[in-house]
Parts: sequence; structure tokens; C-alpha cells
Amino acid sequence: MSTSLSDRLTAELSGLRESGLLIHPRVLDSASRARTRVDGREVVNLASNNYLGFADHPALKARAAEYLERWGVGAGAVRTIAGTLRIHEEFESQLAAFKHTGSALVLHSGFTTNQGVLGALLRDGDLVVSDELNHASIIDGLRLTKATKKVYKHADPDDLERLLKEHDTDGLKLVVTDGVFSMDGDVAPLDRLVEVARRHGAVTYVDDAHGSGVMGESGRGTVHHFGFEYADDVIQVGTLSKAWGGVGGYAAGHGDLRQLLINRARPYLFSTAQAPATVGALSAALDEVQRDPTLMARLWDNTRYFKAELQGLGFDIFGSTTPITPVIFGEAPAAFEASRLLFERGVFAVGLGFPTVPRGLARIRNIVTAEHTRDDLDHALQAYAEVGRKLSIIS
Repeated sequence: MSTSLSDRLTAELSGLRESGLLIHPRVLDSASRARTRVDGREVVNLASNNYLGFADHPALKARAAEYLERWGVGAGAVRTIAGTLRIHEEFESQLAAFKHTGSALVLHSGFTTNQGVLGALLRDGDLVVSDELNHASIIDGLRLTKATKKVYKHADPDDLERLLKEHDTDGLKLVVTDGVFSMDGDVAPLDRLVEVARRHGAVTYVDDAHGSGVMGESGRGTVHHFGFEYADDVIQVGTLSKAWGGVGGYAAGHGDLRQLLINRARPYLFSTAQAPATVGALSAALDEVQRDPTLMARLWDNTRYFKAELQGLGFDIFGSTTPITPVIFGEAPAAFEASRLLFERGVFAVGLGFPTVPRGLARIRNIVTAEHTRDDLDHALQAYAEVGRKLSIIS
């Protein structure tokens, strides 16, 4: 007898519940800001990716309203049929100029961008070598290709070189890495990775979801931070939903990359174009980050302060060097309990366990933003001190 849908759902949910991994997302009752309302409670928000405070920024909302009024609520079609509005192409030109690349194309999310770009580029006989801690969207995107897939040790140029030597090919060779790793907050050593890739004729592919808007001059990203933004053998992909405050993904790089993706990237070919209001908000975000250098300065000032104070309390932040600041609690139940206790103290910070992070390294991932005040951070630090001592994580 076949399994019924009801039986399958019950079994899967029971397994998650018994392992302590069943997720019940909290609900925001107001806009995502440094202080917001969650499930009816006023909290300091350390859970969002709103690095520059753009999710509710007046300049972005004004441009979104302007584009909404002029261009309507939707594009009405996929880009390749009748959905490419003039504002789509103008924003892509703006993004390429900002990223210092030959071209750029916008897709619907960072997740689908990895599926689309990797699927468009890679063929049978190609070789792709991927960091072991790369984002799930990279892993899923690579599963859809026929390229030979190898995994190198996290952020290890020597292991990358070993694999490139052992698995040479006449096809395309692609080295794939996150720019900033989303769970640990560390930065890929792009200077050494690109050097190794070039020695073996490989292209470097950087998912800069958490680096764009955070690293480099005016938030141009990790590739810019390491000085490779003009390089045709480096591809940048990422999301427009974190630091940039909107939604969508992008691919930027070689001048011909955009045209290939227009013709081959399946998420682009079979999805309706981005809504005009989203395009307007994103265009304003790129203008604003270049107009106001204090945004980046506040982001990094807050980051340095928060990390130093957490370490001073005795917490393990896992060597993070970016605004992503994990606090390690060990097993998932401890991280989830810490999250609950923090929420009781007015701090919204989410616990993460396996399979999002490895067993034994469950954590709360905190993200500091440019919008947080020193009072916000001090409130969070006091709550962390109380919770850490209550759970015997710190003394």
C-alpha cells in the first residue's frame, strides 16, 4: 500500500518535533528595523539581514512609490517576451557601473540566480570546485548541472590547488565560493583563491550575498575589497534582498555574461520580471550608499563594538570578522532556549541548528546593522550576559 500524504506529513513533522528542529517563525508586526515589533513585543532586532537599514528607508520608499505610480504594480510578462521595462535595463546598467563589471543581469532571488548562472555556464566535461561551506543555493544549483563536481576544504587554497591539479579538463573550470559565509561570518581569502584559479586557467565565481553592501568601497562587495572588480575571469552573483533592502538576485561580470544568461538562464526565461516598485527601491539604494558614506561607517563601528563586548563577556563568536556574529551554544536545544530567553528580554535573535549548521555548533546568528544605536546594542549585550550565565555558557 502506498503512503498517504497525511501519513507522510505526520511522520516528517513528528521527526522534526522529536529532534527539537521544528521551526515556528516569529511574525513581525511592523517594518523590519533595528527596533521593531515581533509577536506583539517591542524588541531589538538582531535577526535581519538589513545591514544598511534600507528595508524601511525613506529614500527607497519614495523611489518605489514613484516607479509604482509611473510603471504600475507589475511588468506583465517574462523579460524575453514583453516584460523588460526601460527601468529594468537602466537599473542593470547602474548595477554594472557600481560593481565595475562589463555587464549585469537581475533575476528574482539570490537562490535562483545561482541555479540560473551555474546551469547556463556549466556543461558535461566541465569541472567545478566548490567550498565545503558554500550556500545551499550553490549546492542545489550544481546538482542541476552535468559538470564534474569536487569540494575543497573550507577557505583552503592549498586544497583547492590539489583538486585542480588532480582533475584537469579541457572544459571550463570554475572555482565557486561565498564571499562572506552566511553562518560563520568569515571572509573567503579571494586574493589566494583567484591566484590559484588563474594558475590553472579557472574562472572564479563569488556568491557575495552577504558581502555586497558590506565589503569594499561603498559596499561594492568582497570582489572589490580584494581588487578584482574589473577582472573578466571573476563572476559576481548575489542577492538584492539583504543590504539593499529589496528582493532579487544579480549576476555581474564579463561583458558577454549578461547576453548568455538572457538566452540560457532558466529562472530568467520562465519568471515574470521584477515589479517596478522593487526596481525603484533598488536603484535608490545604490544611489544612497554612494551619497552617504556614514552608512558603511556606522555598520562597521557597530560591528566592532558588538563583537568586542560579546568576547569580553566570554562568548565564542567563532572568529567572525563581519557583521554576521554567531554566538555558539553547542546543541540545537540550547540555542533555541537561548533565543527564547533573549526574546523575553526584548532581543530578537534566532537560534540555528542542524542541518543549517553542523551538529555541535548550534548558534544564534546576530547581524548588526548601520541603524542600531549604541543603546540598542547595550540592551542586547545585557540580555546576552543574563542568558549566557543562566545557561552556564559564560561565567
